[in-house]
Amino acid sequence: MKSPLLALPGAVPAEGADEGVAAHYGDLFREQRALADGTGFVDLSHRAVVTVTGGDRLSWLHLLLTQHVSELPAGRSTEALILSANGHIEHALYLVDDGETVWMHAEPGTQEALIGYLESMKFFYRVEVADRTAEFAVVHLPAGSIAEAPAGAAVRETPYGRDLFLPRGELESFAAAHGPAAGLLAHEALRVEAHRPRLGFETDHRTIPHELGWIDTAVHLQKGCYRGQETVARVQNLGKPPRRLVFLHLDGSEVHLPPHGAEVRLAADGTEGRKLGFVTTSVRHHELGPIALALVKRNVPLDAPLLADTTAAAQEVVVEP
Repeated sequence: MKSPLLALPGAVPAEGADEGVAAHYGDLFREQRALADGTGFVDLSHRAVVTVTGGDRLSWLHLLLTQHVSELPAGRSTEALILSANGHIEHALYLVDDGETVWMHAEPGTQEALIGYLESMKFFYRVEVADRTAEFAVVHLPAGSIAEAPAGAAVRETPYGRDLFLPRGELESFAAAHGPAAGLLAHEALRVEAHRPRLGFETDHRTIPHELGWIDTAVHLQKGCYRGQETVARVQNLGKPPRRLVFLHLDGSEVHLPPHGAEVRLAADGTEGRKLGFVTTSVRHHELGPIALALVKRNVPLDAPLLADTTAAAQEVVVEP
């Protein structure tokens, strides 16, 4: 869905998975600094919005998600995953219950598959699942923002700020009252700095929660059965994840950032060396310069200099091997 905020001065449309909102509004680093200072907002109105209502909504979702939500207090936010039978990540959900409705947002364009799975698991439970993407838009306020949420908006409080579920018709008035707007590139730069994974960027078809650190924020290890739990328990108790997420400081003299999927190798082996992983997200940060997240094999030495495509990179540990 195309955001009306693309009509704001300086707006440059995002591409790929984030098509429909602004990549930036003319000054990437100024927008990053504003978010870091707790001012402005980010238009995330391209993200999927799904709601679940009904008296059984929390107990039902508890059976399907990796997170413990059966007793989730009203207003308490959380993250959760939906896994395949083999424990691979299929959906990442960011949700809050307002006392009557569970509001969740997910990656753009994933709502059809998500709702299809949820509908197939309803059985006799008193729940109603709805795609609200056409009616509601997600807006992010950074940590430290003193902006007030409009009356009636569902709010997700997180350590990184607040996600608001706004009626789409209020987007332009919200922007006028709470600007300046910051684009997706600024939001992504702060996400990478915080080492937070994103579905479809840090994941591929075989990613498990342990590899990305999602085991700490989106998985409850003492809850009951859910699809894929056997893999989670086995890796947690008996094994080690085959890959691990790392944070990369990239050589700032390079003009181009390594793209998503760029191969990662040991610097000592050069560009012809064995592939050890791939770049998941690369960004330019207002203080740190070019940085990236990458998924590499568990046995890559922790202090080894790396090559991300042809760019020299120093790694920091995100997930312990």
